[in-house]
Amino acid sequence: MLLAGCTVGPNFVPPPAPRVARFVPPDDPGAASGSWSGDGRTQALSTDAALTRDWWTRFGSRAIDSTVAEALTGSPTLDLAEATLRRSEHALRAGQGIFFPQVDAQASASRQRAWPLRTGQALPASIFNLFTLSATVSYTLDLWGGEQRQVEALAADVDAQRQALAGAYLMLTANVVNTMVARAAYRDEAAATREMIGLLDEQIRLTGAQVTAGAAAYVAVLTLESQRASLEAALPALDQKRAQADDLLALLAGRYPVDWRTPDLSLDGIELPASLPDTAPSSLVRRRPDILQAEAQLHVASAQVGVATAALYPNLTLSASGGFDSVVASKLFAPAGRAWSVGAGLTAPIFHGGTLLNRRRAAQDAYDEADAAYRQVVLSAFSQVADTLRALANDAMALDAQARAMAAARDALKLTQAGYDAGIAGYVQLLVADLQYHQARIAWLQTVAQRLQDTVAFYVALGGGWGDAG
Repeated sequence: MLLAGCTVGPNFVPPPAPRVARFVPPDDPGAASGSWSGDGRTQALSTDAALTRDWWTRFGSRAIDSTVAEALTGSPTLDLAEATLRRSEHALRAGQGIFFPQVDAQASASRQRAWPLRTGQALPASIFNLFTLSATVSYTLDLWGGEQRQVEALAADVDAQRQALAGAYLMLTANVVNTMVARAAYRDEAAATREMIGLLDEQIRLTGAQVTAGAAAYVAVLTLESQRASLEAALPALDQKRAQADDLLALLAGRYPVDWRTPDLSLDGIELPASLPDTAPSSLVRRRPDILQAEAQLHVASAQVGVATAALYPNLTLSASGGFDSVVASKLFAPAGRAWSVGAGLTAPIFHGGTLLNRRRAAQDAYDEADAAYRQVVLSAFSQVADTLRALANDAMALDAQARAMAAARDALKLTQAGYDAGIAGYVQLLVADLQYHQARIAWLQTVAQRLQDTVAFYVALGGGWGDAG
């Protein structure tokens, strides 16, 4: 039982949501428009688009879905976060024990030698057995609410660890999706490079025939072979990046590289989400796990100020005990052996060399630190959303331009190839056209991957559906 008096220290009030009407200035036409088209595909913000915890399913890829499921099942990162949450929950339950009576039992059996001389009587010493059985009950009178504040701090820490777990889920899924997109891009870049190598092989064969017929100089073959070797030299780096992506996915899924197989995936197998969640800026502080975690940590610091404040005041405890003692075990419960006591204890701090006062000041400083950290997390969150909105707008424009460049380079290559076959264009022109098309296609693939990854970043910036408002 807890007898409570007043509760000293500040009562925690969650910080208000920022009074911000939009994430980006209205004079930023690209990001503020909320609709971006590029290469025939449009993305637009919509209030009808739900922000759910399985946001990665919007990319329409079974390979991504299955890989995320593997990671959620086997990730040691999640196991760590879940264990930390359980530890904080058990610490809270342990702290709540202060609200109940503290009952202890003692039993002893001893053989003693007593000297009556201690009582002033010159009697011979006696040797006897002593058996005791007793119970003690103690109560905490939380006159100033220090224990209440301590339990409040433990409960807030549970909230913080719960949000940390949500953040771990969010970052794990985001890392898996980003890595799958990057791996698909490496795969497609390697395929495009091998395709260009195949075209060069055909050109080398045709040019070799022209050299044999005396219609071309051998230097043309050497130049084409040099270009082929340059393209071939790029393949090991792409294969290495893809292997590193496989190893990272194995790590995220809690598997050893030797036991991991990544589902095959190309960029064509990943859909670009057309409808994106349109959320109010004021709701962001209730959506992002990192903001909610920072708020919970601020709550912990606030409660600790109350704990330190209560330590400045007197502490009152009540206790009672009762039991039996006897020199003969069979008579332990005889009425003559009954014993009891009731007491109260008051402890008041008088002089501690400034320790208690400075502990309270330190607790207040810790609150100020947590408050600054909270404001920093909020500012960073709004900055991330603004960055992703601008990135999506720029990605659409860049992809549109890259698509036009690739189409023009492809048409130029076809015309140059036809001219070369007809003997109108030279091998240098064909080589330049090959290079331009290959570079344009690789740039297009990279821009497609970047747009997909920036879409992932947008979902993460909004909290991925894990917050209170998710």
